[in-house]
Amino acid sequence: MFIGHALLAFALATVAAERFEVPRERALRYGLFAGLFAAVPDVDIVYAPVGLLLRSVERVGPDMFWETANVIHRGPTHSLVLGGLLAVAVACWAVGTRRSRAASLTLAAVVLAVGTLVSGPIGGVVVLIFAVSGFVVAGLASRQGVAPRPLLGLALLGLLSHPFGDLLTGSPPPFLYPFDVVLVAERVALHPDPTGQLLAAFAVELGTVWLAIWAYTRHTDRRLLDLVSPRASLGAGYAAAALLLPAPTMEQSAHFVFSVLAISVIGAPVRPFSRGVDRLRMAVTGLTAVTVAAVAYALAYGLL
Repeated sequence: MFIGHALLAFALATVAAERFEVPRERALRYGLFAGLFAAVPDVDIVYAPVGLLLRSVERVGPDMFWETANVIHRGPTHSLVLGGLLAVAVACWAVGTRRSRAASLTLAAVVLAVGTLVSGPIGGVVVLIFAVSGFVVAGLASRQGVAPRPLLGLALLGLLSHPFGDLLTGSPPPFLYPFDVVLVAERVALHPDPTGQLLAAFAVELGTVWLAIWAYTRHTDRRLLDLVSPRASLGAGYAAAALLLPAPTMEQSAHFVFSVLAISVIGAPVRPFSRGVDRLRMAVTGLTAVTVAAVAYALAYGLL
């Protein structure tokens, strides 16, 4: 889901820019920065390695990593309230006047104060990194010629769309943090079976990646069908994993996720470092192979 947030924002921003008749090159630039803003809320994962250093290293592993990360993950950085304030703050800074920058720093200070007062010192540090990351992305966008008004729209799109993508995995984020109001209490259930839920969420993730690829090809005059090699059909062999691997769930998914993503190497050319290698075709072929593998696995699992 880390990549999915960014790709969804990229696709939405690019398509929206096209609707407003923005030139193709600028539309892709808007999509890039919307995607970067959408990735900013997950900077709270930086607490995980720090938290692990503060705990016993005897049981360090994936479960321990996520247990530690979830102390603060999907907390204040996933708030629509703080995200909205940060978006306005970075846009004000981009305006460049003394008054706008004073307003920007005031809003950033409010975001930091709220995170510290409500979530303690750890929350304050994470929110500080969150705010700094937002300003860094805004600075890069300004250097690339993104004006303050579209910058505000891109920041809002990226920062506010991110929390909704987490409704399919894990616990819903506190949308209205710091207010004690529960907007969504439970994960969105796509399927009653635990493995079916994982496969459905994975399908949504793949759909998001395909949406981003489609948006990109629309602006670069590339045809999707021309970017897929027939060898992507080899992904169908992953159906055997339904017999060989334990049925995955949202809580125990690493073996499925890593193995099915490994199928993407089918898209790699025989000589990947040779001149003239079409990187986009390689990526799309790999993505197609993973999609075929996921569908084959789902069909095989359904027949068991």
